[in-house]
Amino acid sequence: MDPFTFVLIAIIVVVVIAFFRCIRIVPQKSSFIVERLGKYQSTLEAGLHVLVPFFDRVAYKHTLKEQAIDVPPQTCITRDNIAVEVDGILYMQVVDPKRASYGINDYRFASTQLAQTTMRSVIGKLDLDKTFEERENINSVIVEAVDKASDPWGVKVTRYEVKNIVPPQSIKDAMEKQMRAEREKRALIAESEGDRQAKINRAEGAKQEAIARSEGEKQRRINEAEGRAVEIERVANATAEGIRSIAAAIGEEGGLDAVNLRVAEQYIGEFGNLAKTTNSMIIPSNFADIAGLIKAATSVIRSENGGSGDGGSRSQDDRRKPPPKRSGPREGQTPPVIPPGL
Repeated sequence: MDPFTFVLIAIIVVVVIAFFRCIRIVPQKSSFIVERLGKYQSTLEAGLHVLVPFFDRVAYKHTLKEQAIDVPPQTCITRDNIAVEVDGILYMQVVDPKRASYGINDYRFASTQLAQTTMRSVIGKLDLDKTFEERENINSVIVEAVDKASDPWGVKVTRYEVKNIVPPQSIKDAMEKQMRAEREKRALIAESEGDRQAKINRAEGAKQEAIARSEGEKQRRINEAEGRAVEIERVANATAEGIRSIAAAIGEEGGLDAVNLRVAEQYIGEFGNLAKTTNSMIIPSNFADIAGLIKAATSVIRSENGGSGDGGSRSQDDRRKPPPKRSGPREGQTPPVIPPGL
């Protein structure tokens, strides 16, 4: 092979290699920064691009997707002088590839360091108890600080999330004891509240029971009183009707004799009962004078009838006679003995 042919083949190979090296295919959501002779030339978006051989070169390649950057753990001092270890995740996205290439050397490292320093500043303003409650506030403060600082870098910080807040083991033990005491306190309070409510319910039930029982007793007494009133009224009506029937019967023929017989029977029967029920008796002095007793009862009945029937046939001399005086004990008789206690 002559030298001319060799040189020609070499030139062709170099041209082909240079041609393929000048062809650039940019993927979707990516961006390439092209420099010509060391100076910024253009930004290549997604698609097929051809560069000028030997003059243009791709200096930087950036992804336009949102990136999650792990922020390493660091020790922070809280306001109450407790050392805690905190780490997190930073989410960011390149919005201007040119400024991301020439605004800062490494925007990922710079954003991570800024997030750490801001985290130490925020944690130092909070007590240990508040650090667990103020996660959203911590995240928003870090996002605002890092996004403001990274604006000249062509980077947009979307959010920041605190992953872990790890206190020392001694603080963990103290917190566990505190939480255990708090749980026991809540349990005792809940138990006492339940006991209190149960006592209130029992007292309320007893009150309602007493009210219902008193209402029932009141209604029972009212019913009994009404029953007794009706009973007394009916007995009185029956007695009055019986008296009227007796008075009408006395006015008939033979009625007075029947009354005399009835009074004598009751007289004898009552004295017989008195002898059975007690050892001491009060015996009238004229006990054997049953006829006189019947006569006295008959005169009373006649006076009640107002002179009707047989009572109207009494003579005027009998009406003028004064009522017989009750005679005392006869001479030689001993007055009846009343046993003590009667």
